[in-house]
Amino acid sequence: MKHAFERITGAAFLPAQLRGGVVAIGNFDGVHRGHQAVLERALAEARRRDVPALVLSFEPHPRTVFQPDIPLYVITPPPMKARLIAELGFAALVQQPFDREFAGQSAEEFVTHILDEGLGISHAVTGFDFHFGKNRQGGPAFLMEAGERHGFGVTLVDAFRDEGAEVVSSSRIRILLEQGEVAEAAGLLGYRYTVEAEVVRGKQLGRELGFPTANMALPENTGLKHGIYAVRLRRADGTLHDGVASFGRRPTVDDNGAPLLETFVFDFSGDLYGERCAISFFGFLRGEVKFDGLDALIVQMKRDETEARALLSGARPLSDLDRRLTFAAG
Repeated sequence: MKHAFERITGAAFLPAQLRGGVVAIGNFDGVHRGHQAVLERALAEARRRDVPALVLSFEPHPRTVFQPDIPLYVITPPPMKARLIAELGFAALVQQPFDREFAGQSAEEFVTHILDEGLGISHAVTGFDFHFGKNRQGGPAFLMEAGERHGFGVTLVDAFRDEGAEVVSSSRIRILLEQGEVAEAAGLLGYRYTVEAEVVRGKQLGRELGFPTANMALPENTGLKHGIYAVRLRRADGTLHDGVASFGRRPTVDDNGAPLLETFVFDFSGDLYGERCAISFFGFLRGEVKFDGLDALIVQMKRDETEARALLSGARPLSDLDRRLTFAAG
């Protein structure tokens, strides 16, 4: 049963035609290979039943509610998470607002108000360690028993392990990205790490140096290592362009600046200002360096361009999702 993808804020706003579906439940930050194992089971179950496939996640990330003083590097902010869920083939992503009041409801209230009355689900799919309700009182056994009472089935999916037999987790991926290991992170994500933002007007210094850049301000909690990366830019119209990007504070020209993502797009002369673009990271080239003047910076930027072009020319899709995100023009 095919539906146009919808991003919905809260179970109470689910359209009638999407009730009775199969729902994958979890936070899914990163939508990594472990999450995809859960999501693929939900899609398969929905196809078998010929009902809509939905994802239920929670925004903001529950950890930011329970530990507000500890910054959390969110791998996939809500818009990016929605895009990935849509690419996988779901009918809708329900992003349930999460606050202290919501967290204080009992496990039975969650099942009754969200899964039964709100979404009217026919089946739930979740990870084997999913807990919910006040003080995490609801677990897999509770969910299965509640499903029998409320009339929906439950599928639990075991932890997904990588080729080294380690569990794939959002925490592992955050650490890799904080170290600049974007190629290794892609192996766990199943696609190239991607960010989206509006292109904003900068100081035009790159244009003066012969390297005009598309500048983007990323969320404050972005923990990606500062440095130079080989990247691919996707425009709003779906066209793809290779480039080299700097993420950081630009120490040679602006020591005190806020972190900024600046992408030099190869062989491109158009205007991107005001356009929301996606940047996918293929490889880390080097860390940030403060050069002795602009001439030395220009020499290094030319080397960065050569290295990035070589890296990107040999890149291949990691998965069907990666192909759609970073290889197939829209």
